This record gives sequence, C-alpha cells and structure tokens, in this order.
Amino acid sequence: MTEVTLIAMDTSKHVFTLHGVDAQGKTVVQRELRRNQVAEFFRKLPPTEVALEACGGSHHWGRTLAALGHVVRLLPPQYVKPFVKRGKNDRNDAQAIAEAARRPDIKPVPVKSAEAQADAMILSVRELLVKQRTQLVNALRGHAAEFGLIAPKGRQKAETLLERVAAEPAVPPAAQAMFAELGAAIATVHARVVELERKLTRQHRANPLSRQLAEAPGIGPITALTALTVVDPHSFHSSRHFAAWLGIPPKEHSTGGRQRMGGMSRQGNERLRRLLVQGATSIVKVVKPGHRYASPWLLGLLARKPRKVVAVALANKMARVLWAMMVSGEAYRPMPAAG
Repeated sequence: MTEVTLIAMDTSKHVFTLHGVDAQGKTVVQRELRRNQVAEFFRKLPPTEVALEACGGSHHWGRTLAALGHVVRLLPPQYVKPFVKRGKNDRNDAQAIAEAARRPDIKPVPVKSAEAQADAMILSVRELLVKQRTQLVNALRGHAAEFGLIAPKGRQKAETLLERVAAEPAVPPAAQAMFAELGAAIATVHARVVELERKLTRQHRANPLSRQLAEAPGIGPITALTALTVVDPHSFHSSRHFAAWLGIPPKEHSTGGRQRMGGMSRQGNERLRRLLVQGATSIVKVVKPGHRYASPWLLGLLARKPRKVVAVALANKMARVLWAMMVSGEAYRPMPAAG
C-alpha cells in the first residue's frame, strides 16, 4: 500500500471503485468500497493523490479527502472519456481516471467550498422554477386554445387569459376547475421565483465585484453572480482560454492544413454561456448608430453578418471582458460610441 502514488476513484450512489497505481503506472490497488467505507479507508492511508471525475457529488468527496490530508484532483469527464477502454464498467472507468490524471496537460477543476455550492444552488433552483413557470403558462395557453381562446406568449398574459376563461360560458365547469388549478400553480411558482430573485439581489448588492461586473454591457446581476460562483478566473491563462472553455468560440475540425470552423462548441458551463448570449442578443436588438453600445466593430459586423451570428460574436467578446475584470478587479471602461 505504501507504493501507491495515485488512486483514482469512480464514484456512484452506493459502490465506489478504486484503481491505484505506483510511480511507474503499474496497477497495485483494485477494489470496491461501500459509501460508508470510503472515509475510513482513506483515513488509514498516508497522504497521496486522489483523482475523481468532476460532478456535483465529487466536490463533497474532494473536501472530505482534502481534510484527511490527501491531494484531490477533479478531472473534467469529457477529458476522461477518451481513456475508457471498450467494454465500459466501473473498473475501466476508474482506470481511465487514473490514466487521465497522469497527463500533465489535463487541468483539474477546483474543489468548491460548501458556501460556493450553496450560492450556486440558489441560481440552479431559480432556473428550475423559471422552467416550471414557463411549462405551466404554456400548458395554460395550450388548454385554452382547445376551447378557442388564444393568448399571446408571455407570463404577463396569463392573468388576462384566466379572466377570459372564467368569463367564457362555453368552458365546462370541470375545465374551469383545472384552469383555476393552473392559475394557482403559476402564482405559487412565480412568488417563489420573485423571492429567490430578492435573495440574489441582496447577494449582488453585498458583493462589490458582482456590482462591478454588472456595469459591463449585457451583464446583469444574475450573469455576474453566475460567473462568480462557477468560474475560477485564475485557472485560465488568458481570456481566450476562458472563452474557449465556455464553449462560445466555433468548433474546429481542421485537417491537412485546411482550416474548417463550425458552430459554437457548447462546452463549459451551459448557464453562463446562455446568459452571455442572451445579454448579447438584447444589445444587438437595440444597437444603432449613436447608441451608447454602438462601437465601430459591432456596427461593422452587423452590416456584414446575420444578427444571431453577431450576438454570438459579441457574447465571445463579453466573456473576455468578464474574465479580464474578474482577474484584474478593474472597472469596465466603455469604448467611445460610433457616430
């Protein structure tokens, strides 16, 4: 056991598979542990390097193992997958984690603290409730259309639609009761969303860096808090690396000296990428000569490219600005508006 220099652990709900190697990469440990045996097993080991795939539960084990004196490395799952041999099973997965952990060019994911995960959880729960509210409103509009009542899109139109349904004599009482259920569910979920947004607003106002990030074009409190909770800016060498990790730049499929660029790679954090693209889209919709965000670069791009393409390009630039502000701590300096 003293020869072990690296232990890779494939986690699951109940069974954890370990794959330990020595300094030459030879397998010296292969065993399975129950969840309640993991902490005791590593407590008896001398300090060693432990590698896991980065997921929600891995941060808990990262904190637990680090408290026991071990060096924890969380590896992105997409970098571990190429090392999995054919015939996927827990042992092959643990061996693939060990192979990936020995590659110096694969950078680990920082272990999040419990407080950081709590802050990120508020954003995740809000996003889930917003989706549920949208589903309820769409269900309301769909059922109302079955009775010939059409309403525009948007949550704000739901109350008007409910009033029209209640005043429509052609809607049977059983359907009226179900429409009332949908209306009550929409009101309940909306109240929860509003309460969470109040908490996020208080967090935003209490964080000087979050307020500073929100000064940049297209970046609001939600985007600023998301960036601060999911990103460690110092783990990236430059803004280009950060934007590439986020998945905004185009995917490259080049060969034979011929460069081929595709669409967005869509890697990295999905929520932050979506918020940046939405913020960029809001700017592209209103920008025109003389607007405060109308830079020569943006106006020139709008003259040559479709608006959706321009929005993605602007989101790419916003991501780089976001990284620079988080690393340097400097305030946003707006460019002169184009005439």
